[in-house]
Amino acid sequence: MKILVLGGTGAMGVDLVKILAKRGEKVTVTSRSERKSEFENVKYVKGNAHDTAFLKALLNESFDAIVDFMAYNTEEFKARRDLLLDATHQYLFLSSSRVYADSKRPITEDSPRLLDSTADSEYPKTDEYALTKARQENLLRKSGKKNWTIIRPYITYSNQRLQLGVYEKELWLFRALNDRTVLFPKGIAEKYTTMTYGEDVAKGISKLIGNEKAMGEAFHITTDKAIKWDDVLAIYKRVFKDVTGRDLKVKYADDPRSIYEVMGNKYQVIYDRLFDRRFNNEKFLKTAGECDFVSPENGLEKCLREFLCTPEFREIPSKIQAYMDREKGERTPLIQFKGMKNKVKYVIGRYTPYFR
Repeated sequence: MKILVLGGTGAMGVDLVKILAKRGEKVTVTSRSERKSEFENVKYVKGNAHDTAFLKALLNESFDAIVDFMAYNTEEFKARRDLLLDATHQYLFLSSSRVYADSKRPITEDSPRLLDSTADSEYPKTDEYALTKARQENLLRKSGKKNWTIIRPYITYSNQRLQLGVYEKELWLFRALNDRTVLFPKGIAEKYTTMTYGEDVAKGISKLIGNEKAMGEAFHITTDKAIKWDDVLAIYKRVFKDVTGRDLKVKYADDPRSIYEVMGNKYQVIYDRLFDRRFNNEKFLKTAGECDFVSPENGLEKCLREFLCTPEFREIPSKIQAYMDREKGERTPLIQFKGMKNKVKYVIGRYTPYFR
């Protein structure tokens, strides 16, 4: 098969490309930077897949499947929907399981979505991530075509992505390694989450490519093992202590509002992380066949150990670091922030009591 992967250089995309390459598929991957492939049957094309002219030039070549990892706003996706659907036998759209509303039962693909069921009059006026993805799903369903497959991953992890609630490793793990305290909202710590190993999700996507039973359907590709965020933290603490010989310092915050006000992710917190997130993955397994999902206990330990062997962080978020330092009377050396703008943000945030 000839497969185009749009934006395939993130964690899931990298794993998927490797799986497809080893399977013998001919794969083209878009990237914003120059890349060399370790596989003869994988070609990287430098360019911005948001650029319609660049995309049209790519689609002069026909593909059996297109896997789309790009993040679009709703109008942007509306403008290119037909172009993508008309260019391939199967278009695989990466949505998100954040589209689902709160559920007391394990979530199925037919569970209510926030877009269709929220009682919040202000939230639907936004194009927040969960709503954006749901609106783009609607555009596919209204296309008059059935050559699409919607994929809704939830929280994925790898040795380069280790989340704690709404925190990426650049926040919580960076603080821990520098012997500073992590403020963790108690309301999130008590909730159940479902974390799936990124390579398992990539394997799942590969099983839907070329699968006629997947046409015109939506799937969440998740493990069915839910775990409390507090238990995730316990895994991190144990591994951190074992590898570094030091304790991971955490203080529970009673109110998550101060956290999301600083981080600017109010809706992610109140309409996802403060929900219990359990999933029923039977539909995916019936369509794709058996999959051996790594348990979160084993997978998170393995990935954190790997990262701690050679820790490497992306840009460190200055604003939330400043807030946590102010709350705990701690300090982050300015040399740890890139650029004068981030240094100034930190200084203002650290020494201005009511800065948000």
